[in-house]
Amino acid sequence: MIDPGDLWDHPRPHTLRTQVAAKDIDGLNHTNNAVYVNWCEQVAWSHSVELGLDLERYRTLDRAMAITRAEYDYLQASREGDHIIAGTWIVEWDRRLTMARAFQVIRLDDGATLLRGAMRFACIALSSGKPKRLPKEFIEGYGPAVLNETSR
Repeated sequence: MIDPGDLWDHPRPHTLRTQVAAKDIDGLNHTNNAVYVNWCEQVAWSHSVELGLDLERYRTLDRAMAITRAEYDYLQASREGDHIIAGTWIVEWDRRLTMARAFQVIRLDDGATLLRGAMRFACIALSSGKPKRLPKEFIEGYGPAVLNETSR
């Protein structure tokens, strides 16, 4: 297997490794597109948890980062048994209401990038679903993980 170190689009991704399972395969004999979306969601949640912002913390703060837009470029297919690594970065935020993540999925067997994706998020109050300003806990938790934040 390949070390993806130099293959990432950005430095220091938060990553999640997995292997394509039989249940992930569709009628075209490759990984179903929805599985890639699930991998992106899983690695994003894993990153949030690592930053101290898990679902329990969201509930306590009555805030959440809700997806407002997602975009995926499927570049190559994967098949059952392939070893996969999904990476994510927080690439943009306004420190008030919104942030954006980038995603990259790499097949470890040959180093091929299978998918590039992006998600935009808005901070909402869980109790109402309405947009709300980022609480200080989100700024403190997500802030250090934003790419190029130290250059601002």
